[in-house]
Order: sequence, then structure tokens, then C-alpha cells
Amino acid sequence: MLTDLKNIIIRRNSIRFGEFKLVSGATSDVYVDARLTTCAAEAMPLIGRAFLDKIRERGWSPDAVGGLTSGADPIACAIARESLDSPPIVDAFFVRKEPKSHGMLRLVEGIDPTEGRKVVIVEDTCTKGGSTALAIQNVRSAGMQVLGAICLVDREMGARELLEGELGCPFDSIFKLSDFRAVKPA
Repeated sequence: MLTDLKNIIIRRNSIRFGEFKLVSGATSDVYVDARLTTCAAEAMPLIGRAFLDKIRERGWSPDAVGGLTSGADPIACAIARESLDSPPIVDAFFVRKEPKSHGMLRLVEGIDPTEGRKVVIVEDTCTKGGSTALAIQNVRSAGMQVLGAICLVDREMGARELLEGELGCPFDSIFKLSDFRAVKPA
């Protein structure tokens, strides 16, 4: 399952070699456009299962999973769907960068109440960890208990240090960027 996800789907859909400027401001010779994988129908069951396996491997028992919209949205939904086939069931939620300016003025959508809920934060690609950190801060402000954070691809550029060191949040990934550099196309 992980081999298919890595070697076929992510490598084919999401990995590009060249010169790229990242959202963090850094430059890289590899770009990971993970949404081209996380939004692909063929990848969704594999992603859901891979994240559920990682969550269970870490010993976490979340009520729900989610992260900053929009990178985390397809991952959270894939996990929730796959949890139906492998209980306990885990719901999905979405985290806004800032509260809505109308309606219920929520930072967290898709789960109510939020107070006391045990959650895992998910992300597609982590570089320095800023988006994941914002999601963690926003769900904590909504009264949720963050068990940990997992991303699909860790670019290994500081996310772990930020999340575990500064925020005290356990961090893991399904893949590391070095997994894809190992077999760089000619």
C-alpha cells in the first residue's frame, strides 16, 4: 500500500524537479504539489489507510482529524471515510486561518462541540511547519486536545523542531522528502 502510494501515485502526480520558491521563502530543487495526489480518487483510500495506520502506530485515539484548510481537507476526509472500514470511527474537521466574519464566527468547522475533543492535526506537505502550527494553535484555542500532528510529506526543513520543540506537539510523517530524492529521475 505505502509502496504504491509513494512509488506510483505521489512520484507520478506530485514530485517535480527544478528550481522552486516555497511558501516559506526558501528555494528548493524539488517541489511537492501534494494536492495532485490527495485529491486523486485512486489515492484517497491509500492516504486514509496510511494516516490511520500511523495514528494507531503512535497509540493515538482521536475523536477527529483535521487541519488548516485547504491542504488538510482531502486528507481528513480520506481518513474519516477509511475509518468506517476500520473502526473506531474518526470524524473530519477543517480549521480556518481566522474566524468567519459571519454566522457562528468559528475557527473550526465540521465538529461541534469542540471543547475537550481529542484530535490529530494533518497536513499535506510540511516545510517549516507554519501552517500546521497555526492549525494547532487555532484548535487549542477552540478547546481541543491535540494528540499529535502528521503530514504526508515532511520536507525536513524545520517542521519537527517547531512543532515538537516550540509547541510541544508530537510530530510524524508518512514520507520524508529524502524518500523521493533517493530515486531522482535522469
